[in-house]
Amino acid sequence: MLRALLPADAAPAAALIRECFAGQVVDPPASAGRETTAGIAAALAAGGGFGIERAGPLVAVVLWQPAEGGLYLGRLAVAASVRRHGLAQRLITAVEQEARQRGLPFLHLKVRLPLLDNRALFRACGFVETTLHAHEGYCFPTYCVMEKRLNPAD
Repeated sequence: MLRALLPADAAPAAALIRECFAGQVVDPPASAGRETTAGIAAALAAGGGFGIERAGPLVAVVLWQPAEGGLYLGRLAVAASVRRHGLAQRLITAVEQEARQRGLPFLHLKVRLPLLDNRALFRACGFVETTLHAHEGYCFPTYCVMEKRLNPAD
């Protein structure tokens, strides 16, 4: 079941995000691996999020907030036991619908360069890589910004 995340979902969403990002080997380490209940509560207050439940607990989440003229998509996390069943795409579609309802013309996100599967997922969902950036203290690119333009007629 896909639904909007509520403030009461902050703790289980943070736990799911930490679990999902724990296996990522990136430099610098992903801040999502240290996500907190307070951080998720603040993100929900600044924007919102969607979650998918299966037999009770959250198995997939995404956060969003208006930023830079579009809707920023962050912390997309899907439990390992339910990956490759289209849940990430369902969450992205829900964020697209949110952007359209708000009259925002695009979605954007950041993804680490070594995470080739993540980049491929977002490309398959219509995102394109727009710019490369380096984390503070790095002299080479460590992540890219990806963007998806939305057709208001869809």
